[in-house]
Amino acid sequence: MDPFQTLKELALRIERVVLGLTPPTWLMDEGQQKIVLFLNHVLKQESVAVERLKRQRGKTVEFRWNQLEMRLSFTPAGLVERVSTMHGLADLVLNINESSPLTILETLSQGDKPPIRIEGDVQLAAEVNWLIDHVRWDVESDLSRLFGDEIARFLVLTGKQCSNALKDFVNTVKMGLQSLRPNSSGNSGSFSTTANKF
Repeated sequence: MDPFQTLKELALRIERVVLGLTPPTWLMDEGQQKIVLFLNHVLKQESVAVERLKRQRGKTVEFRWNQLEMRLSFTPAGLVERVSTMHGLADLVLNINESSPLTILETLSQGDKPPIRIEGDVQLAAEVNWLIDHVRWDVESDLSRLFGDEIARFLVLTGKQCSNALKDFVNTVKMGLQSLRPNSSGNSGSFSTTANKF
């Protein structure tokens, strides 16, 4: 028996198992609450974004990836709150079409958006796209309040170096997985540019 073939099969099985795992409900709930808190923190730093979202109050956006779903509603204060996916349809649904987390990480690390299928309100989609393109977390400012300017600059620089190392790691793992896949054509991570546009 070829040990390299056995290794290939083992790697493919591990990838399928990892992608098939569903996190416990309590963990998903807690994670989504933290995401909402973080988004509101970032939005509060951008008065233009808050004003734009006030005009969208009551509208809902649902994000879907694999088996994970999260629905957000815009509040009268121009922030977001989590709402149940059980009641009615969302005004806008964003389906992330890429199932591999490594490919998504690689795409995001390059400053691109993963391939997304959009359903629903076109004007709301344009507003969400504007938010994604223009609202950024000012990490250094937050760290500066906690630790002072010098340490904040050091931590941001260290974070950038870690981010670059993570990009290299993701690229290496992706290339390794592609080489292990049978009949790999080398372009399984590619996608059309139109799928990336909002």
